[in-house]
Amino acid sequence: MKNSTNKTSAALRALPWIAPVLVLIAAIVAYPMGLMVWNSTRKISRIGRDKGFVGLDNYAKVLHDPALPRVLANTAIWVIAVVVITIVLSLALANFLNKAFPGRRLVRLAVIIPWAASVVMTTTVVYYSLQPKLGLAQQFLKDIGLTSRTDLGITSQPIPAFLVAIAVAVFVSLPFTTYTLLAGHQAITNDVLEAARVDGASKVRTYFSIILPQLKPALATATTINIINVFNNIPILQVMTGAIPGNSADTTTTLLFKYIRARGHVDWASALSVLNLVLMIVIIGIYLALAKPMKGVED
Repeated sequence: MKNSTNKTSAALRALPWIAPVLVLIAAIVAYPMGLMVWNSTRKISRIGRDKGFVGLDNYAKVLHDPALPRVLANTAIWVIAVVVITIVLSLALANFLNKAFPGRRLVRLAVIIPWAASVVMTTTVVYYSLQPKLGLAQQFLKDIGLTSRTDLGITSQPIPAFLVAIAVAVFVSLPFTTYTLLAGHQAITNDVLEAARVDGASKVRTYFSIILPQLKPALATATTINIINVFNNIPILQVMTGAIPGNSADTTTTLLFKYIRARGHVDWASALSVLNLVLMIVIIGIYLALAKPMKGVED
């Protein structure tokens, strides 16, 4: 009983110090989330007028949208492709940047550049460089002999535009992921690596048996944040595939945007936002349950 009283007293004494954080969380996380759930159960007109409670009707309309199966497939491809390619490339980059070589500091700084630049600006530059006849990338492909044409409609076709969007997303995701994994490398002591060398382990064996398991916490952090960022990403897809008619290149996030912009359904968009949040939490939960990032590290 005394311990419980002491804990309560300590919590009350700490409250003034953590109150600003709690208020900030309530203002920028809890309130918007609550409003999103509220709107998902209302009928809202194009001009934003609330016409009353409709229960789960908005969820039913979203789930019965004919475009949803294709959109969900696109979303799965988008998230898996960007996250997996980013992680694989970042593992290689982090391993390379962890080694001592002349100019390493400059190379490390160069890796940050895609992160420092605006995502919209980067995507826009790529988009216009791929425009038929006028795009620099189209002319470059012709000059090096990969094509004899400069009128390829890459950005006007769903699959090519979607693949380019994946490449851009990987490019802008590499800096954060690489530096997160590089920080994990810094935590590995030389004693462990020296012991592996003394035991006669090859570089490949040392990496997969010693280094990679020690990178699991950093890898889990990078993967989780990448899943969240990529799942919710709209600037890249909106710039690259937003002008393509229909939903053949849409993910759930861009479909949500079209619900608001093209159809004027804030209520449908709110319902899809809630479903997006639930789906993302489930995906991250499954990943963490399977990956067990701290298993073998804390032992």
